[in-house]
Amino acid sequence: MDFLTKKIPDNELKLMYKDYDSLGFGMIYTDYMFTMKWTKEKGWEKGELKKYEPMSFDPASVVIQYSQEVFEGMKAYYSEDGRVLLFRPFDNAKRMYKSAERLCMTPVPEDVFVEAVKELVKIDKRWLPKEKGTSLYIRPTLMGTGVALGVHPSPEYNFCIFITAVGAYFSSGFNTVSLYVEDKLVRAVVGGVGDAKTGGNYAASLLAGLKAEKEGFSQVLWLDAKENKYIEEAGSMNIFFVYGNKLVTPKLTGSILPGITRDSVIKLAAHLGYEVEERNISIDEVVKGIKDKEITEMFGTGTAAVIAPVGGLCYKGETVYAGDNKVGKITEELYNKLVNIQYGEDEDIFGWVETVDTI
Repeated sequence: MDFLTKKIPDNELKLMYKDYDSLGFGMIYTDYMFTMKWTKEKGWEKGELKKYEPMSFDPASVVIQYSQEVFEGMKAYYSEDGRVLLFRPFDNAKRMYKSAERLCMTPVPEDVFVEAVKELVKIDKRWLPKEKGTSLYIRPTLMGTGVALGVHPSPEYNFCIFITAVGAYFSSGFNTVSLYVEDKLVRAVVGGVGDAKTGGNYAASLLAGLKAEKEGFSQVLWLDAKENKYIEEAGSMNIFFVYGNKLVTPKLTGSILPGITRDSVIKLAAHLGYEVEERNISIDEVVKGIKDKEITEMFGTGTAAVIAPVGGLCYKGETVYAGDNKVGKITEELYNKLVNIQYGEDEDIFGWVETVDTI
């Protein structure tokens, strides 16, 4: 490869990391990025690995004016035997393809998506921290960069991928967090773009997120837009409720993001002998279930946090806690089993993990 940039000596790299807690999330970016352009005249052009740097777009580009953009979040892990691993990369590629189609964008071919991710991880693998609980967080992004000052799909697209070295998503680590149930603002509606991973969904969530933060909560828990009754998802996670040995999670109705970690937990839990139910579940049922101690645990799932134990929910000014606000046994078991698969420590019976390279 002749896409070289200034190298940071390994000893300086280690000093940047210091320890697991110093990594944070989204604060340390790697040397390189991948870019690839699509135009009506040429189709997808040859991709390029180059130095990580700012990108320039016309102020009238569709991504800026009309938010025509989709993205993915995925991770690379270091295994004890020196392998660099990706977790379910083709599922990320498929989801981005679907998201792009929903926003009338020219999708990135799935094999190109995965190959580009692999090549970027290979060239930036020295940034991969080796402590368990750390990883490289990979952000593929597709943007409408053509100029079209009118509400139309972009005549040009730019696909880029960049990487950041990360630790725990929540500063509290693998400890319980509390969620604020938003009962006025809504995130997405059935028939909208709630099941697409697009920036507009997250922009729409910011006001409620800030409100939750000011009240001392980690994230928002959203209700459905039609009746303000049924639980949908949290700010950056799908949500699960544990009734004894049964896991209940909101079913995918078209307004909820089909999380890859969500799907992994459903499959893993079933393999471990737990019953899993996908259905509509109301906030009133959940509050009552917590008070009656029928709901023994709660947790969120997502690429960034993997599995986040949820201790409390605040609804209409009242906060209720499940399992004495402690990490539940099933939550911890699922977290450990899933993380062990991601780091190559346990047998990958599902075929989820791909080796990219070695260190």
